[in-house]
Amino acid sequence: MGGRADIGVTGLAVMGRNLARNLARHGHTVALHNRTAERTRRLIEEYGRDGAFVPAERPEEFVAALRRPRKIMIMVTAGPPTDAVIDAFAPLLDPGDLLVDGGNAHFHDTRRREAALRERGLHFVGCGISGGEEGALHGPSIMPGGSAESYRELGPLLESIAARVDGEPCCTHIGPDGAGHFVKMVHNGIEYADMQLIAEAYDLLRKVAGYPPERVAETFAAWNRGRLDSYLIEITAEVLRHTDAATGRPFVDVVADRAEQKGTGRWTVQSALDLGVPVSGIAEAVFARSLSGHTTLREASRDLPGPVRPELHPDDAHRFADQVEQALYASKIVAYAQGWDQIRAGSDAYGWDIDPAAVATIWRGGCIIRARFLDDIRKAYGGADRAGRPATLLADEGFRTALADAQRDWRHVVGTAAELGVPAPGSAAALAYYDALRAERLPAALIQAQRDYFGAHTYRRTDRPGTFHTLWGEDRTERPA
Repeated sequence: MGGRADIGVTGLAVMGRNLARNLARHGHTVALHNRTAERTRRLIEEYGRDGAFVPAERPEEFVAALRRPRKIMIMVTAGPPTDAVIDAFAPLLDPGDLLVDGGNAHFHDTRRREAALRERGLHFVGCGISGGEEGALHGPSIMPGGSAESYRELGPLLESIAARVDGEPCCTHIGPDGAGHFVKMVHNGIEYADMQLIAEAYDLLRKVAGYPPERVAETFAAWNRGRLDSYLIEITAEVLRHTDAATGRPFVDVVADRAEQKGTGRWTVQSALDLGVPVSGIAEAVFARSLSGHTTLREASRDLPGPVRPELHPDDAHRFADQVEQALYASKIVAYAQGWDQIRAGSDAYGWDIDPAAVATIWRGGCIIRARFLDDIRKAYGGADRAGRPATLLADEGFRTALADAQRDWRHVVGTAAELGVPAPGSAAALAYYDALRAERLPAALIQAQRDYFGAHTYRRTDRPGTFHTLWGEDRTERPA
């Protein structure tokens, strides 16, 4: 006989607590457990009216409270703490029970855990959850991996608490073993790029157009009513409107200019390198955060020479702001395209069969990168004919047209940033990637020739098949390799 709870949540910090409340608000009976029982008691005292909770102090009591097949959501810090929770609960479970990791685990760890628990007859689900603490409470975007059988049991619960757009839940089965956490990792990498591009646009509006923060806020709010409509643009306007209570200065001017990171962006870049996928926009965003934290290096470099920035006439400043909007949109398309390229490469490498249109669908609500143009990405990858899907988002007719329309202003903004000494690595990397893709020939030919010269690494020719090596240190004749 099982207990009466539909699902259990162990780990009741902010995310775990809010997910438990969300589940209870949607009519599910939720068993609660935390390493320190005080946190469980506090949740019941403060939020017991949200729904039906079953508190438990001991793991055995917690497991006994669950209906079979038992479903346990693990909401603890990634890494060894997650392994410790698994080790504590797995021996108490029966074949067919489910352990669900809702943290930001590395997908390789998820693959390892899933394989080990599968041998014991248990389902392990690596479940990406995006939306922060507000999303966890009011409706996140949910990216579960694991077996199809586990999703049949777990899916209705998760879909009931997910964000909804046009009546569709922002939750779908991503694919086997680590697919869910992989897609969540790439989501966060795109998030890094998106935030960096927005920050660069802000910097250009202040340093080149001469806009004060409140004017930049108005500009972003206007952009949010158009094609750039997104959660990140929306909150950017809110942050820039905010005045610091202690000093009366714009809030953005009293925040230290050191952006921190928890590691998922770095994982995205490391994984892309392993897969051989160029994600230069995401990589530049990760490096930009790293550079911002090197305060000693930055202080030592303050006296390096740079250009003088002219003051723009108001009409020219307004025109430049419009050009920045074009550059931001174009660069954003590239960053998202790189993310989807990585999802496709990961899906192929690990045999996950991830549906790119489904990913776009569940990212339209709840998650941090939710944006209007995700509908366009869904349409680009939609349809039953997989052969008809574009090799890259940049080849989709709608995005191709948008990039063509933005091209002149995009180039002007990147060039202006370089000329006036305003760092815009994300925008510049996006433009360089775009130009590299469309180039008829790349200077990689010279690089491969150099490799053959110093390391006999061989090369291919454009005029006939085969692999060749030139005897550079001898008579420079060419031989088949």
